[in-house]
Amino acid sequence: MIDLFNYRRRASATVNVGATPLGGEYPIRLQSMTNVPTKDTEACIEQAKRIIAAGGEYVRLTTRDISEAENLRNINAGLRAQGVMTPLVADVHFNPAVADVAARYAEKVRINPGNYVDPGRTFKHIDYTDAEYAAELRKLHDRFVTFLDICRENRTAIRLGVNHGSLSDRIMSRYGDTPEGMVESCMEFLRICVEQRFDDVVISIKASNPSVMVRTVRMLVAKMDDEGMSFPLHLGVTEAGNGEDGRIKSCLGIGALLADGYGDTVRVSLSEAPEREIPVARKLVDYVLSHSSALYIPGQECPDFDYLNPVRRRTHAVGRVGGANAAVVISQCMPGDTYEPGELLPDYIYAGPSLPADRLPGVEYIVDAPAWQGQEATWPAFSFNNLEGITTCKAAVKFLFLPYMTVGDEVIGLLKSDPGIVVISQSNHPNRLGEHRALVHLLWSEGITAPVVFFQQYMESDVEDLQVKASADMGALVFDGLCDGIFIFNHGAVTHAECDSVAYGILQAGRLRISRTDYISCPGCGRTLYDLEGAVARVKAATAGLRGLKIAVMGCIVNGPGEMADADYGYVGAGPGRVNLYRGKECVEHGIAEDEAVARLVELIKANGDWRDA
Repeated sequence: MIDLFNYRRRASATVNVGATPLGGEYPIRLQSMTNVPTKDTEACIEQAKRIIAAGGEYVRLTTRDISEAENLRNINAGLRAQGVMTPLVADVHFNPAVADVAARYAEKVRINPGNYVDPGRTFKHIDYTDAEYAAELRKLHDRFVTFLDICRENRTAIRLGVNHGSLSDRIMSRYGDTPEGMVESCMEFLRICVEQRFDDVVISIKASNPSVMVRTVRMLVAKMDDEGMSFPLHLGVTEAGNGEDGRIKSCLGIGALLADGYGDTVRVSLSEAPEREIPVARKLVDYVLSHSSALYIPGQECPDFDYLNPVRRRTHAVGRVGGANAAVVISQCMPGDTYEPGELLPDYIYAGPSLPADRLPGVEYIVDAPAWQGQEATWPAFSFNNLEGITTCKAAVKFLFLPYMTVGDEVIGLLKSDPGIVVISQSNHPNRLGEHRALVHLLWSEGITAPVVFFQQYMESDVEDLQVKASADMGALVFDGLCDGIFIFNHGAVTHAECDSVAYGILQAGRLRISRTDYISCPGCGRTLYDLEGAVARVKAATAGLRGLKIAVMGCIVNGPGEMADADYGYVGAGPGRVNLYRGKECVEHGIAEDEAVARLVELIKANGDWRDA
């Protein structure tokens, strides 16, 4: 049973992965994946050592064919000869025979239920009779049991790694492109593991959309609970991208699940050097685990809240906040603060005791209540940190800073009687997520529909630290449907504009508000046959002025066409130095030379009428 307000780690079984077990009472393990060819033994060893030096506890390598699987023996032996005992994980797609070989030389083998026996996804609908579907499951069962026997003999663990972008046409035809289909794709294999009494199994369900990933993992755990399973979880947001976008997407999704006690191993997937993933994962895990020692929060879950199928809480509109409005961003500008051309402006700026002389067009300002002199105008808005004066203020928009533990009958009565109040949830609790959740659930249970903005206050000097912490604090609030806005304030060196960028990034990653181009890009691996990191940078540079489009940059076809299925345009590796371009799910240009591909992508966007000059 999840405690929404207090951290408690989910109880999971222990899985033996070489000399580094996971699950049970073991720490949450960190991992990354090499992106050099697996046949290049020395390059793999050196990159693995860099990942390990950064704090990685497992190293995954792609194994496309038998020869790459065989070479795991040399990579493993080379590391062990240098005294490096970190377990290796083979990553297998499309060919179960490759998994059989890899199980002899790696401590763990990842297989993808979407393409282990079923052919690769083609987006074709196939009408199966019940008998035909059962026959496909028998074929899957018999082949998978053979693999489990090899793993048992070699003491090799497995990961069942379901990806939203590579569900089989069989699953898609019966369940659709749904979280339910992703869960069933995993459960088919887990039931065989239980039947065969094979316990060294880790599960992951990933998507490039953090909302889909969070909902699906929640549903999977509930399904496992129903069937008496406690397999440990690997958490990750696939194709998260790079830079700020990649960090926010990953930490929003992973952080939401970690906060609820899920997760036994984590990978933050970035379109960057693999060793750069580990410090981000370390910061995220350590930050969420710090909540475990926090004082108990006496929250009560609202009966109308559905954890497995959350919808946005119903609120009424107050100014720009709540109701049918997109979630807002509030910022605090200090004297002398400015915005550069092209920077996203907040919806509201908290100005303190008085309005500035030079005000930004299109932005509304909030001033402290003592500055109110009886104005009847609807602008500016006013803020209160207590109830004194709020009942006599005639402003159309009033922001009430409200800590959870101060909510009593007087506050409840005020919020029920005055429709012009926006609640700014304020918390100094070490587990601020728990207190924010508790406040909204209390209001919800009381039938109060006032919108709620979350005030998140930090003291960070490094913008990556802010990205990690703010995303972790906001993840569950976004995916639970509780968020009407964000107010990020930082006392350190991170600027107000950087705080606003993080806030907009969180809303975009949570699909609450699209304010810029959404880039979906994979981290790359040994299957990538072109300069992925450079391609991501070039695509971003060429399309940065666009708003609202989704553009995918993918290393290969394993997850490419599937994970970018909701993207408007795709740039997918097709071979050494060659790229395919997609419009939606349709491949419209094949085998373009890499040095021409970005310009051709821009031409494609313009030809389809989606180009907008900055």
